[in-house]
Formats: sequence, C-alpha cells, structure tokens
Amino acid sequence: ELETTFSSLSTKALHANNQAFIQLAEQTLKRLHSETKGQLDQKEKAVENLIKPIKEALEKTESQIHSIEKERKEAYGSLRQYLDSMIKTQELLQGETRNLVQALRRPEVRGQWGEMTLKRLAELAGMVQHCDFFEQETTADGTIRPDMIVRMPDRREIVVDAKTPLDAYLSAVEARDDVERKAFLERHAANVRKRVRELASKAYWNQFNNAPDFVILFIPGDQFLSSALDQDPKLLEDAMQQQIVLTTPTSLVALLRAVAYGWRQEALAANADKIREVGVDLYRRLGVFADHLSKLGRSLDGAVGNFNKAVGSFEAKVVPGARKFTELGVEAQPLETPVQIEKGLRQPTNQEGEDK
Repeated sequence: ELETTFSSLSTKALHANNQAFIQLAEQTLKRLHSETKGQLDQKEKAVENLIKPIKEALEKTESQIHSIEKERKEAYGSLRQYLDSMIKTQELLQGETRNLVQALRRPEVRGQWGEMTLKRLAELAGMVQHCDFFEQETTADGTIRPDMIVRMPDRREIVVDAKTPLDAYLSAVEARDDVERKAFLERHAANVRKRVRELASKAYWNQFNNAPDFVILFIPGDQFLSSALDQDPKLLEDAMQQQIVLTTPTSLVALLRAVAYGWRQEALAANADKIREVGVDLYRRLGVFADHLSKLGRSLDGAVGNFNKAVGSFEAKVVPGARKFTELGVEAQPLETPVQIEKGLRQPTNQEGEDK
C-alpha cells in the first residue's frame, strides 16, 4: 500500500510539474511571440521603406520601357514604310536606268540627245537670238555636216561637232567587277580618241573660209570625257595637236557666253553714232527747257512782287475801313489778313554755275 501511495503521489507531483512547465512555456512562448512579432513588424516596415523607392523606380522603369517599346514599334513601322518606298523607288529607278541605257545604245538616239544638248546650251548662253548658231549645216558638195556653227561678230565661224561614243562607257557602268569595268573604260577612251582622228580627217577649217584652224568636238557629259582622260591622260594634248578641242557642257557654255558678250559689244559699237545723235538732241532739248524754265521763274518773281504789293495795299487801305464796321456794332467775321511771300525763287543756273 505504501508503494501504491508513493506511486500515486509521484504521479500527481509529476503531472503538476508538467502542468506548471507547460503553463510557464506557454507564457514564455506568448511573450517571445509578442516580442518577436513587434520586432518582425518593425523589420517588415523597415524593409518595406527600403524596398519602396526600388519598387517605385522599377515601376517607373517598366512604364518607360513600355513607352519606349511603343515608340520603337511606331518608328519601326514608319521605317518599314520608308524602306518599302525606297525599295519601290529603287526598282523604278533601276527600270528607268535600264530603259535609258538601252535607248542610249542606239546611235540615232545618242545623236538626237547631242543635238538637243547643243541647242539647250546655246539657249543658256543667250546665243539663240539673231541666229547666232546654226544646226546641221552642210557645205555646197553636201559631204561635210557639222552639228552646229557659231557665228562670231568679226564674221568668223566656229565649227562644233557633237560625238557620243557611249557604248563602252555604258558597259562599264553595268560591269560586275573592277577588272571588267577598267577594260570597258579603256575601250571608251580608245573610242573617244578614234572620234578625234575621224573629226580631224574632215578638216572643217578648210571647208569653211572664215573658220579658225581648229574644230570643237563636243561630248555631252563631263563624266564621259573625264573617264576617258583617266584612262588616257594624253588624249587632250594629242587632240589639240590635231586641231581638235575637246569640250563638255561646262566648257562649251563658257565659250558661247564669251561669244555672246562679243555680240553685245558689237551691237554697242554699231549704235555708238546713234547714241551720240540722241545725246546731242537731248542736250539741245534740255537747253530749250532750261530757257523756258528761267522765263517761268522770272514771271513767278514778278507775280510774287505784285502779290506782296496787293497785300500791303489791303492792309493799309482796306482793313482799317473794315474795322470801323465792328466799332459801329456791326457783327461780322473778322477779316483775315493775307501773309506776304518772303521766300525768293531760285533761278536756274547755266553750265558755269551762274544764275541765268
């Protein structure tokens, strides 16, 4: 029984201790939980305060990224439309270039182009008026046919022949590599040199009596001549030795303008006598006019003197009598006294600066 009682008491004591321990543990845990929760809330707020600017910056960055992406899409769309337009324009340009190249490969088209260019340059230089140039002129035997003759004031004539050796040049433009392009350009230079020899053999300066001892070979494009000179630097010098002057639109229009200036000077010289006669007649008419003007001035001077005398008589004899009416009580508007003219008239002067 003692053992049973001891066991029962031990069990009760152990249970009581366990209950006390559990209560103490629960209280401690509650206290720790309360303290930890407070610290956790503070740390959470601190972290939130720390993260808030980063969050705002990320949101702003995201907004900017969306805006940039929107602008990029719009810009890409515009760029795409622009590129499509450029591609279509390039294709159209390539087609027109092919048509132009094909047309320029035909000799009759090149000839018409050269003649049109000559006429246009003559218009720019002011040489169309007074028939200062003539296209497609033929000599008496009908064998010589330059493209244009420029008439000069001294009855001299400059013969111009247009040449368009473009087959090799056009092939060089369409060449697939530099080696092939160089070969075509060398052939182009050889073709220009051949045209120089052909034109020199015609000896236009012997067919036209008033022509100087040279002929102008006109190439309707500066790039055509410069490409030939790049391959054949002595081409220009050799042509001059054969009495052939190579020209392009730039140099020919300068020459035509110089000739046009000579025509203007010729017209002034031809009209010099007429200008002198007109000047003498104008001087005589100015003399007659000056004489009439002097007479008019003298007449005006006499009129001013008579006017001043009339004003003096009006002040001395009329005004005093009129004032008596107002003294007698007659209501009347006061008389306004005219003012005498005191400024003298300027007389015309003769050639020596003296008054006439």
